[in-house]
Amino acid sequence: MEIKRLAGALGAEVLGLDLSRGIADRAFDAVRDALHENGVICIRDQGAMTPQDQLAFAARWGDISIHPYVPSIEGYPGIMKIYDPNPITQTWHSDSTHMTNPHAYTLLLARILPAVGADTMFASAVKAFESLSPGLQAMLRTLFAVHEGTSLAADAGLDHEAVVAVHPVVRAHPDTGAEALFVNDNYVTRIDGWTPEESQPLLEYLYGEIGLYENTYRHRWRDGDLVIWDNRSTQHAVVGDVTGEERVLHRVTIAG
Repeated sequence: MEIKRLAGALGAEVLGLDLSRGIADRAFDAVRDALHENGVICIRDQGAMTPQDQLAFAARWGDISIHPYVPSIEGYPGIMKIYDPNPITQTWHSDSTHMTNPHAYTLLLARILPAVGADTMFASAVKAFESLSPGLQAMLRTLFAVHEGTSLAADAGLDHEAVVAVHPVVRAHPDTGAEALFVNDNYVTRIDGWTPEESQPLLEYLYGEIGLYENTYRHRWRDGDLVIWDNRSTQHAVVGDVTGEERVLHRVTIAG
């Protein structure tokens, strides 16, 4: 197994594994350490994995989360089909932060890719926080943000209170201790105790810091890529430049 860094801020690739045949404990520990160090990793050449293989590997990371309002693919609870980019997936976000316990990790396996386009951008929320002044960092540590589910939750008939959560604006990673910004434009509606109008200037500034080029890595998908990211320390957004070609990826998320 070989691990190579892909960008300055975050991102690494893992070569030499065949997860369809399982993974030894020592190798898994090295992969997990690489993820915590790099925020996002790509395990190359995993096209031979079946849905059962993906679920079995995902279970090594923790409890598999079933999405409350987006259905799994038939026969495989926990695997969600990701396809055409849309306004939600094209916005910088962490997955399902409207949940009381947001996802810890996401595993996304490429199944069908367009000839070009539909790259995925990743950003280090740790680097974004580190770039702020000590005074702003100190103030942000005292704040909480209100996260609310998207319109898809209402369309599925879920009660609004079931998809609302309040989280710290700055979150310390449970394994590394690194502090990261934990606000995103998909789910955050306001700072807790502030009005939306009061919240917006600060939130927009923070979103801008997260998306700075120097905090990002652009993943250009290859057949068989299995990309894993840490939702506690990163955000992601798809580049919506697909021109009608099919794009299918299988997503599994791990409960926080």
